[in-house]
Amino acid sequence: MTPPRSPLRHFLWLLALIGSQALASWQETLPGARIIGTGEFRMFGFDIYNARLWSAARPLASDQPFALELIYQRRISRDDLVRASVDEIKRLSDGSISAGQLAAWQAQMQQSFVDVEAGTRLTGVYLPGQGARFYVGQQLRYEVNDPQFAQAFFGIWLDPRTNNPELREQLLGTAKP
Repeated sequence: MTPPRSPLRHFLWLLALIGSQALASWQETLPGARIIGTGEFRMFGFDIYNARLWSAARPLASDQPFALELIYQRRISRDDLVRASVDEIKRLSDGSISAGQLAAWQAQMQQSFVDVEAGTRLTGVYLPGQGARFYVGQQLRYEVNDPQFAQAFFGIWLDPRTNNPELREQLLGTAKP
């Protein structure tokens, strides 16, 4: 006769299952993803980050998940990353996003981002109709369950009105040689 499972054993099994999902890398979310394009972001002559766009769909399709991987080349505070993201979302929205919504998204980004230094790898995963997941290295940092936020956030790089159209073309693999 097998002994009954103790509540502690059941709890530990459940904790291990949850922990393994929390530690899953972003690549497990995008099976078959390949690099679509790469580029560098520079400002005032300084290297800021190298970027890679990953997807199983080529060309990139708005109804397919993708990952944007940023490998930072210098130290930048979380607050500066959040501020720059909010400013770009605001600029691209043409006033269609309320101040309250922007403030809520700012709070979500504060939880999603970290202070970075040279070599830090941040990856955002776009999940159509769901939202976005943010990873530091291979570890899940935070998930935002808001499809409108995800579209606005990734629009910073992929919207045709982006501040860096050359980087957009490089990421989408449409840059002319």
